[in-house]
Formats: sequence, structure tokens, C-alpha cells
Amino acid sequence: MIIDKFQRVHNYLRISLTDNCNLRCFYCMPDEAYEFTPASRLMQPDEIFSIAQKFSILGVNKIRLTGGEPLVRKDAGEIIQKLSTLPVQLTLTTNATRLHDFFSQLTEAGIRSINISLDTLQPERFLFMTRRDQFTLVKNNIDLAIQKGFHVKVNVVVMKGLNDAEINDFVAWTKDTPVHIRFIEFMPFSGNKWTSNKVFTLQEMLSVINKRYPTEALTNDEHDTAKAFTVPGHAGTFAVISTMSAPFCSGCNRIRLTADGKMKNCLFSKEETDLLTAFRAGKDIGALILESINAKYAALGGQMNTDFEHLHANEIKNRSMITIGG
Repeated sequence: MIIDKFQRVHNYLRISLTDNCNLRCFYCMPDEAYEFTPASRLMQPDEIFSIAQKFSILGVNKIRLTGGEPLVRKDAGEIIQKLSTLPVQLTLTTNATRLHDFFSQLTEAGIRSINISLDTLQPERFLFMTRRDQFTLVKNNIDLAIQKGFHVKVNVVVMKGLNDAEINDFVAWTKDTPVHIRFIEFMPFSGNKWTSNKVFTLQEMLSVINKRYPTEALTNDEHDTAKAFTVPGHAGTFAVISTMSAPFCSGCNRIRLTADGKMKNCLFSKEETDLLTAFRAGKDIGALILESINAKYAALGGQMNTDFEHLHANEIKNRSMITIGG
């Protein structure tokens, strides 16, 4: 097993397939002229499989594919097929713009749960936030995924003064549709212009929702990052990922692998372990994995605390979100 010095078992690996994306969400991508990683520096399909296999041997039993947008990668189907042969639960996070081309491959690979990023239900705001006019395509693909029986979670990054007025619109969506909304507090990453006054917290969200709806808390697993709720009688649910106001580090079981093969033991860690270079050199990456996890901080990469209102984003050493993976 992969266990850190705080006795946290790490059995969940998030693999970024690419830092490329066909949307341009400002909180994820630093600027429009961003230069994507050259293909030669990305993990190749066989390398992804072999590195993931090593994690599986060490105890990982769940793998999520992320990006950028993982489905823009030309060999995404091949990678998905290879990873589906491992003894893990395979899942995917996507912006859904290309989802319609992959339904059959996802089904064949045994993927039944998909996380889809959608920060607004208003087409004009979608264009403003993503700089791409693809709201209808994304919404239609979400509806189609639900119709096909996929368990669909919709990730909504909530930013004060931008889309916080839509919170109850998302909750209303759960009334007759088995969609699972995950509101995410705005987090600081390199280049995303984070400030504390843009954070809409867990308590603020619940206050807004409870003014319109009665809610019931659902039981959460010790490793859950989201605090889940339901409105009685609704077909779907909603949850809040409260990284800034109420972190959940004590139950963390996650490891991240960037598209260029760097292991991050925390979303906010400034340290990285270069697994790809070691793998290409024929070295034992298992020892590197265990060493990285043993060096993991108790919370938030050792760079932040829960007093986010006095946090200065420029003091945090990290990548942009798109180069880490969702």
C-alpha cells in the first residue's frame, strides 16, 4: 500500500493526459497565448499504462483521467482501452465538447461515471468564461450521457460576483434529472488571478440554497472531497468541495500525475517527482512513488492554511491548473 507518515492510504490516482484544451476558462488557463507541452515531453500510451500499472501494483484501485481536456488527445481512445485492462475503477473528467464521439469507447472500457465541467447555465456567460461558443454542445452531451445511463457529476467552480447567482438554478436542475452537482470553491493557481474576495464559501452556498430549498446532508465516505446534500424528492443531488473554507486533507487518498509525467502528492504541492524521466531511464519508479508520498505535508501542500482571507496567491509556488490536471 501507498501510505504517508500520517497513515493516510493513497489508492486514487488522477492522470492528466494533456495540458491541451479546446476551451479557455480563465481560472484554469493563464492566458489565450498559452503554449502547450510538446508531444515528445508527454507520456506516451505505453508509458501511461506501465506507470499506471506500477501504481496499481502498489495499491491504487481507482484512476481518473483528466486534462486539460483529455478527449482532445488523438490517442485518448487507445489510452482508455489500455487502462481498462487494469484492476481499477476507471473514471473521466471532461468538458464534454467531444463526449459524443466517445460514448461507445467509454462503455466498452467499463467507465460508467463521468465528471463534466460546466460553470454556468447561461450561454452568454459560458462564452464569456470559456471564450468559446459551445454551451449548447456541452449541455446536449450532458443530457445524452444521462440518457445513456452514465452517473454524471457536473463540476461548477463558483466565483463571487460572476456565477454565484446561479447556484439555485443548478440545484433546480436536480429536481427531475438524476444529475449530481458539485459546487467548488474558487482555488488559487498560477496565473488565475485568484483573490480571497472571489471565494464563495460552503456556508454561503448553503445559506443561499436553504433560502429556497429544504436540504438533507448525505453520508460521506472518509475519502470524499465533497460534502453531499439532497433536496427531498429531487432525482439528483448537490455537493460542495470546500477546499478553501473547510479542507478535507485528513482523509486524502489522492495522487496526481501530470501529462509530462511529474507526480504531485498534493494538488497544492510545490515539489514534484519526475517519474517519466526515471521510467525512461529504466529506474525503479516504485521507490520514487513511496518516497514522494512519505514527504507529503499534513494539509494543503504545506503552503496554505484555512485563513484563506489573508492568503496571498503570489506567495504560492505551483503550476497553473491546466498543467496539473483537474
